[in-house]
Amino acid sequence: MIYFLHIAYDGSQYRGWQYQPDVTSVQEVIEEKMKKIFKKNITVFGCGRTDAEVHASQYILHIELSEPLDFDLKFRLNKNLPDDISVYDVLPMQDDQHARYDAISRSYDYYIHLYKDPLLSKYSSYYEVETLDYAAMQKAAAILPLYGDFKAVCKQPHLYKHTRCKVSKAKLYIDEEQQRLRFTITADRFLRGMVRLTVAFLIKIGTGKMTFEEFEHILANQIEVPEKSSALPNGLYLSRVEYPYLKLTPRTAFCSLLKVGLED
Repeated sequence: MIYFLHIAYDGSQYRGWQYQPDVTSVQEVIEEKMKKIFKKNITVFGCGRTDAEVHASQYILHIELSEPLDFDLKFRLNKNLPDDISVYDVLPMQDDQHARYDAISRSYDYYIHLYKDPLLSKYSSYYEVETLDYAAMQKAAAILPLYGDFKAVCKQPHLYKHTRCKVSKAKLYIDEEQQRLRFTITADRFLRGMVRLTVAFLIKIGTGKMTFEEFEHILANQIEVPEKSSALPNGLYLSRVEYPYLKLTPRTAFCSLLKVGLED
């Protein structure tokens, strides 16, 4: 039996989703609680990786069981998991369905605030800049769907057979009065570091350290910049995962509050 689990997590205290020795990951914590509940090792298969301190307002994983569930797994997991990981749904699926390989798109949101705020510090990235060229940043974000190869914004392109992605949406929302920004991007796949590197380029454009034309040239010619500096991790969220046979609405209320003033 295959079960999909619809979850969310605050990544502040984790070294990412993926299990790594000697550090705490979201996957490791969930597998530990699964072992406690099932009295045996249960491997969880995630829909993708997130980096250290990156959040997920919607994340899908799956487990494989030899027998159908005869108890409320959602209740037991939520009772045992720490407060920074929540399970929203446990869904029986067909035996050939896979949380990672069947996903047709993923969406990420990146939040920025330009003033020091203790309530936002873990969930939005603070950049201490006096002025930004918002128009140039929005123009740069808007051209991303026009390109198909994103080697220029891949942290480790040598790890991939190819660096092609189909970006279906990319947009920068701005609330000038509140001094807050949200960059959102949807694609069929993402490369390692792709979103945070893209945001770093947008900030360079906004602060005048790079022109729109230079960014466009880098994208069009798949130029690898020697020094790739990523944007801060804490403003990044995996915010939606879509499947051809499953539609799940993200349920994290806090992220809805973050979007206020930063959506269509």
